[in-house]
Amino acid sequence: MDMKSNFRNRLVMTGAMLAVCATFAQAHQEAAGAASGPNPLAEKVQAANSRFLDVKAATAEGYAPIPCASGITGGAMGIHYVNGQYLKDDKIDIARPEAVMYEPMADGTLKLVAVEYITSKGPASLDGQLFNFNSAPNRYGLGEFYELHVWAWKGNPTGTFADMNPKVSCEHAMAPSQ
Repeated sequence: MDMKSNFRNRLVMTGAMLAVCATFAQAHQEAAGAASGPNPLAEKVQAANSRFLDVKAATAEGYAPIPCASGITGGAMGIHYVNGQYLKDDKIDIARPEAVMYEPMADGTLKLVAVEYITSKGPASLDGQLFNFNSAPNRYGLGEFYELHVWAWKGNPTGTFADMNPKVSCEHAMAPSQ
């Protein structure tokens, strides 16, 4: 076998291997996409907190808004309505999230997208899902804490428990003076 045909054979084999790898990667992504469909914890959170579909329920229960939070690389968390009492008690209760998150819509309404559980005691988990750790100092001006976002009302392509959601925007958030 001359060098040219040896090189050609190696090139064909490399191409075939790349095609096989690409096929496996695509199959893995499709399987992961199917697996990220309905999530049992997100379904429980939704069932326990759907009363917050109307923001008036959140304010009636002592939640107060903080400005809309956007990500540096895009996406957002939305406007957090935070319950100061729940934030202080460090308890994790599926029906009493420390924050309820709304996306501001173009028509001025707020759409429930997620909730957030926060505690300073950890490591923390809810139904086996581990919380994320935030060290101090942090952009929130809080001490060290553990948090878990649950995107129960709006799908998040980066994951049900990711902090930012690329499908959420603060574009229609009203300026503080309005």
